[in-house]
Amino acid sequence: MRNDTEKEKADDEQTDERKGLDFRFRYHAIGIALISFVTIVALLGVYYIMFHLEKLSSLLSFLGGIFTPVLYGFVIAYLMTPMLNWMEQKHVKPFIEKKGLKIGSRGISVLLTAVLCLLALFIVIYLFISQIIPSINDIIVNIDIYSQNISQFFSTTFENNPEIGEQVANLYNLLYDRVEGLISTLMANFSGILLTVLASGLNLLRTLWNFILGFIFALYMIGSKEMFVGQARKIVYCVFQEDRANQILTDARFIHRTYIGFIGGKILDSFIIGCLCLLFTTILGTPYNGLVSLIVGITNVIPFFGPFIGGIPCAILVFVVTPTQPLNMVYFGILILMLQLFDGYVLGPRILGNSTGIAGFWVIFSIITFSGFFGVAGMIIGVPTFAVIFAAVRREVNGHLQKKGLSTNRKKYETMDTMRNGEFVIYPKEKKPPKAVHHTLRDIFKNSFKSHHK
Repeated sequence: MRNDTEKEKADDEQTDERKGLDFRFRYHAIGIALISFVTIVALLGVYYIMFHLEKLSSLLSFLGGIFTPVLYGFVIAYLMTPMLNWMEQKHVKPFIEKKGLKIGSRGISVLLTAVLCLLALFIVIYLFISQIIPSINDIIVNIDIYSQNISQFFSTTFENNPEIGEQVANLYNLLYDRVEGLISTLMANFSGILLTVLASGLNLLRTLWNFILGFIFALYMIGSKEMFVGQARKIVYCVFQEDRANQILTDARFIHRTYIGFIGGKILDSFIIGCLCLLFTTILGTPYNGLVSLIVGITNVIPFFGPFIGGIPCAILVFVVTPTQPLNMVYFGILILMLQLFDGYVLGPRILGNSTGIAGFWVIFSIITFSGFFGVAGMIIGVPTFAVIFAAVRREVNGHLQKKGLSTNRKKYETMDTMRNGEFVIYPKEKKPPKAVHHTLRDIFKNSFKSHHK
């Protein structure tokens, strides 16, 4: 009986071992099959990309055209969210609670936000149609008059220096001939240019339609933004562990604060600077004040380089229009300088605050680097993007230093010479022996005689 029991146990152990082997074999077989499948799919994808790149580009363009309104809607909703929060928390909700009304504040807030955005867009379009287009048309019509005024200015200025005046006049005539040749080439190819303009008009209409769809989509998004945020958080906690999910949400909040604080604040800041420029150029009587104010306001969105990109061409335009009154350009330059000082020390810190948290060197570095990759858009988003990358690297570095039991204070690393057992070591400065100084002429001759005698 005992032998039978032991035999049954041995058979059960062999069966369990056989099952374990079968399970491990199936597990490894499934893993190998999945790796093989992923590898084959990757190879097929590489083959398709290499030999069917045009079809892939067409497919991506088709999908991009479909999802363009959604992308516009997401960007518009993201930029409208701070205005919606301000409208709802500061005005609509307190008014409803004060009056005791039993209506929702979100719908009214969305409506008022949409009205304000459309009103701002209408003002920009009105200024563009009423001021900018006539100004550009007037410049094109009077270009010959401006050319004669500049020639007269050069001849009057260099009247006592005819050689310099001749060189400047030759340079100006060369530039004028180039511009005139370019205009002649454009007129000769007018039919092709007209077709290009018509195609651009169709693209403009398509863009306008996508913008309208995106704006409607954005209104639905900001009206139910808490629902979308809740769904996103739900997915994050479903996919990741709790600690990792908490870190992802913290990073998302930081990225949101950085981008919306910088881009939204920069747009508001540039709008105020453009309005102030329009006010003061109107007072000064600056020619084409609407055009130059629009250029100054738009280029002010670009950090650091924006004032130079917008101010210098506008100053040249003011000089070209009124070369006999060069003080207009001087006054305009002083105005731009004062506006930028006001923006840098008063308006900018109040609106932007310390939204990026990076030094001036990294601001310039990020603008130059991202503009090389993405052009003008890179100059705008480069600073907040680099601020996010910089914060992530700083967090990782500080985390590893804390694990090693080292300090994260940057000031200590600036003054240290080396480190021993986690302690900062600063070498004592070597004292140089004082130089022998001969105070009188007699001492000089005396020491010289002694050295020669020896």
